[in-house]
Amino acid sequence: MLDILHNIIFDYTLRNVALGAGVLGIISGTLGSYAVLRRQSLLGDTISHAALPGIALAFLITGSKSTAILLLGAALAGWVATLIMLNIIRTTRIKEDTSLGLVLSVFFGFGLVLLTYIQKLPTATQAGLEKFLFGQAATLLAEDVTLMAILGLIALFLTALFWKEFKLLSFDADFGVTLNFPMQAVNLVLTTLLVIAIVIGLQTVGVVLMSAMVVAPAAAARQWTNRLGIMVLLSALFGAGAGIGGAVISSLVPKLPTGPTIVLCISGLVLLSIFLAPARGLLWNWARQYRNRRNFRAEAVLLDLYALAQQHQNRLHGHSAAVLKTMNLNRAAVNKCLEILQERGLAVSPVSGIWGLTEAGLRKAEQLAKTHGGKP
Repeated sequence: MLDILHNIIFDYTLRNVALGAGVLGIISGTLGSYAVLRRQSLLGDTISHAALPGIALAFLITGSKSTAILLLGAALAGWVATLIMLNIIRTTRIKEDTSLGLVLSVFFGFGLVLLTYIQKLPTATQAGLEKFLFGQAATLLAEDVTLMAILGLIALFLTALFWKEFKLLSFDADFGVTLNFPMQAVNLVLTTLLVIAIVIGLQTVGVVLMSAMVVAPAAAARQWTNRLGIMVLLSALFGAGAGIGGAVISSLVPKLPTGPTIVLCISGLVLLSIFLAPARGLLWNWARQYRNRRNFRAEAVLLDLYALAQQHQNRLHGHSAAVLKTMNLNRAAVNKCLEILQERGLAVSPVSGIWGLTEAGLRKAEQLAKTHGGKP
């Protein structure tokens, strides 16, 4: 662990990759929370793929390989794609998911055509545009990380500034309209920030995998909380943790690409959250369902004891467990249910194999009988 920390601090390449991936995770996790809450998970995929022709056009127009110029082209293309998508939704009967799919396929196809053309140019081998397609985190320089951090800070500042408006947009945009909030403008601002978050991650994880960095941290965080503030914070932490963890793991294993490793790390966090998160986790749900089934069976046996007790003047009169088994469809569970009722003080066995209600059990059975429509 100390060696890893030492390498992160003093190894130039690993430090840049880890910092860049961490910044990417924080920004994409923060803004991706809104995309997930608004059920616009495909939006990140659309913007990232739409950025490809912007990168290609920026290279063709300027002839420059500068990361800043290429990312500016990506941002403009992503923003134009967003405007087109919003206009399609507003002016036609095409639904949002269809609009996203159309914009994604058209822009990405156009980008691939441009890349094919660029490959035929004399400078194709020097363009280095393929790093934006699949990601090449090892090429991150200190200047790139600085640019990512500046853009990220701007995005975070605007997110905090428009916190109330973004929250309203995510949960009840129609109510925001009744309060005279310009919800379309707010939507455009949020989408623009999402464009920034995606663009700064293209060099690290690439066009193809960038959507995972937008969706996965927020999807993992959503399993742990119902509060927006906590969800955004957890999403940012999960994104940063996956980014730094993926960078470190890829540095330890020869020829292991950083971008896919980061995505695998955040995917692992999603799986853990789906299984282990309280209230929403699958393991907790299975445990809750098991507990509910056990309680239901125990209550059924309690009602059977109550039904038998009503046949006697002394309603605390005991009855054989064998009789209770004939009354219950799940005979094998009767003995376990009787033990549960005894632990809860609802049933008692004064003689082996003979079971009767306690005073508390009698009151509980009467309540259950009323609840289920029976007569006490």
